[in-house]
Amino acid sequence: MIAISLPATRGSWSTMSFTSTLYLYPVLDLLLAKIPSQLQPEIRLGLQEALVNAAKHGNKLDPSKTIVVQFAITKDGYSWIISDEGCGFSPDCDCACQPTELLPSDDYESGRGLCLLHQIFDRVQWNREGSELRLCKQIRRGRLNPLLC
Repeated sequence: MIAISLPATRGSWSTMSFTSTLYLYPVLDLLLAKIPSQLQPEIRLGLQEALVNAAKHGNKLDPSKTIVVQFAITKDGYSWIISDEGCGFSPDCDCACQPTELLPSDDYESGRGLCLLHQIFDRVQWNREGSELRLCKQIRRGRLNPLLC
């Protein structure tokens, strides 16, 4: 089940919550509904990675636990705050490193998601507990700058 509250005005935050699942197609469709089509492929990939991490690693796919996504669209860009009910984690980097430093070794996939998030979004920040992730994609002077062309 997905619960969503819609904003009254542009720039206001909306909130969506859903039980831990890896079936994210409808959630992603709702989150991308007002994103320009040029940006949708890369943002879908980034949000999917963040939501899978929240469900799988944060909530351990426990259907009794919830993922909450707050999101807003402003004239400067798009923002998401993704929260889970897990114990949190500490990223291995200080988030000031280069995304290539986050690439996993050839025999291990851990870290791939963090690298993707840093490539796709302009801001990637966790709360102190590591159970809340803030993602931002900025629009530069009214122009869209997709990674994928």
